Amino acid sequence: MRNFDTKANGSRGETQGSNNTSDESRREVSEGRALLPAVDIQEDESGIFLHADMPGVPKEGLAIELEGDVLSIEGEIQLDIPPKLATLYNEVHGRRYARSFTLSKELDATRIQATLEQGVLKLHIPKAEALKPRKIEVRVAQ
Repeated sequence: MRNFDTKANGSRGETQGSNNTSDESRREVSEGRALLPAVDIQEDESGIFLHADMPGVPKEGLAIELEGDVLSIEGEIQLDIPPKLATLYNEVHGRRYARSFTLSKELDATRIQATLEQGVLKLHIPKAEALKPRKIEVRVAQ
């Protein structure tokens, strides 16, 4: 069962901007300056578990938004570089992560839980109660 769709523009880790991001954020995403965080998604009978690698992003720099059925995660990287050091070479060109997912109606988006631990954002998106497996009692007719 597929309960989500990721939204990404592919080759350079660009993501589609959502309507509620700033013009500057949309420009960063469209120009490829936003990094696409690596994501692992698992499913069990309770719902979806999404783990997004976002190293360098503190809780204060993290934004998780739900608009309609689109879940967006964005994080601003905060690196503490000592004042006397200068960057000579940089392979990571971007100071923020951005990624969006379209959620299925089978998920209960009102009960999403999020934690951030050692650079990994962990989301649990439960299934709607009506769709969870349940046992049906069989009665014997008399």
